[in-house]
Amino acid sequence: MKHFNKFTKAIVRKPGTSMIKGLSTFDEGQPDYNIALLQHHGYVDALKSCGLDLVILDPLEDYPDSVFVEDVAICTSKCAVITNPGADSRNGETAFIESILNKSFSTVESIKGQGTLDGGDVMMVGDHFFIGLSARTDRTGAEELISILLKYGYIGSIIEIDGLLHLKTGTAYLEDNIMLIHEIFADHPEFASYKKIIVPSDEEYAANAIRINDFVLIPSGYPVTVEKLKLEGLQLIELPMSEFRKLDGGLSCLSLRW
Repeated sequence: MKHFNKFTKAIVRKPGTSMIKGLSTFDEGQPDYNIALLQHHGYVDALKSCGLDLVILDPLEDYPDSVFVEDVAICTSKCAVITNPGADSRNGETAFIESILNKSFSTVESIKGQGTLDGGDVMMVGDHFFIGLSARTDRTGAEELISILLKYGYIGSIIEIDGLLHLKTGTAYLEDNIMLIHEIFADHPEFASYKKIIVPSDEEYAANAIRINDFVLIPSGYPVTVEKLKLEGLQLIELPMSEFRKLDGGLSCLSLRW
């Protein structure tokens, strides 16, 4: 298979016991920390099996949502960008991730203006970055990110979203011009040129999948979506994600990949 992006490295952060106090709009109760820890171990093993070298960070107990490292930074092959998270309770996480990224990237930029930006609203498609406007990312933050990316030869476009926490809650680029997509984006003009795999409404959580080299990681328990992906010849790794779903988190949220 041909890929636009080959990943070799990733950063993850272990969940802290404080994760049970994390932000959530999902009404299925508190996550079980011990189960979450097992699920995170499985996620880490899956990343390794995809050929990634991992940096595994210790928990930040003062920041219940810090296991979702994707929201506080964006990693590309040319630079990293520290975001300005839209939830006030997460702003302190950026200093911790910046110190880590400085060890791996020669250039680390940051969102310095008043705009907010969550990494979960940023989807990389080759050299093009789609940026969703959500409750966590505003236009000012999105436009500042695009201005940063342009310096490195990337381009970006802005997508208004409604009814989802983040853009990547409802979309996943699976390389080879394939887009796994929530039905609310089915007719969006920005995605018109892609081969779209529509996730059924009763399996919408499965739209947050990630392609890592030869594999697609997908949450377990979504058989219709799994079958659609298999018909495309994709190799799947299914992972239980129940406890992270309770915190509005998905597979992409749990790592920074480049």
